[in-house]
Amino acid sequence: MKTIEDFLKPTQKQLFKMLAEKYTNCTVNKDNYILVEGNAPLLLVAHLDTVHKEQVRVICKSNSGNILMSPQGIGGDDRCGVYALTSIYEQAKIKPWLLFTCNEEIGGVGAEAFAEDFMQGILPAGLADLKAIVEIDRKGKNDAVYYDCVNYDFENYITEKGYCTAFGSFSDISVIAPTLGIAAVNLSSGYYYAHTLYEYINKKHLEATIMRVLEIVNDASKEDFPKYEYFSYEWEDWGYGNYDLCDTPKDLPKKYKKLYGELLDYYTYGEIESYRRAYGNEILNHLYNAVYNYDGR
Repeated sequence: MKTIEDFLKPTQKQLFKMLAEKYTNCTVNKDNYILVEGNAPLLLVAHLDTVHKEQVRVICKSNSGNILMSPQGIGGDDRCGVYALTSIYEQAKIKPWLLFTCNEEIGGVGAEAFAEDFMQGILPAGLADLKAIVEIDRKGKNDAVYYDCVNYDFENYITEKGYCTAFGSFSDISVIAPTLGIAAVNLSSGYYYAHTLYEYINKKHLEATIMRVLEIVNDASKEDFPKYEYFSYEWEDWGYGNYDLCDTPKDLPKKYKKLYGELLDYYTYGEIESYRRAYGNEILNHLYNAVYNYDGR
């Protein structure tokens, strides 16, 4: 079994080639996605690209070996997810479906290609039997993000696994879930400070998610596991347009609330608050520019 470090140094193309050769029971759309067929009616999703412009050459570790960083940017977003999917697949008695996408960071390009192929009916028929979708591409330890999907039964099930509902702006399941009509969630994968050069990976937090998703795979393999359908709502109907549901501080000026809500897609509440205490509210603008303008877009 490969370690997380084996997934950090390859380029997206190198990693794509490695995975396409690793799985023989797969559908490959070159430079867009790899779909690995499974037996459990659960689709796991991760993306191969990172925002960092340099290939990882040096990996720095804490004394315990639990924390990983790199001067080039460690790329936990989303190499943590890629490692998690391969690890879960190897350990699961009944294998889930896997979807590895390319170029999520520039608008979900691989996910869009997958959705288009699904709509054209050229993908394996077994996708129609899926009962849920789990993406592993979220910062932190216990976050669960549903985007525009609202299925309270599914959300309650994920919450029972130890996750807390959080809010985000976009990931591959934003495209995939409504196309397949299946409820989906994006779970934490142990990386922090994404889209910055001081991004780091907490391996224990990543392994905790792997173990919990293995439980979900096992549950999905049982006959009585329900099919969770995708239901959506308009953001404005629930106040999302103003981030009313985000856990923003009561003392935060109104002009910073939307900014704060968007930053919660990349930082934990505690991380943002530590910056505010040290530098004041204006630091939120700098954090936003660091995150959303880092890759030149």
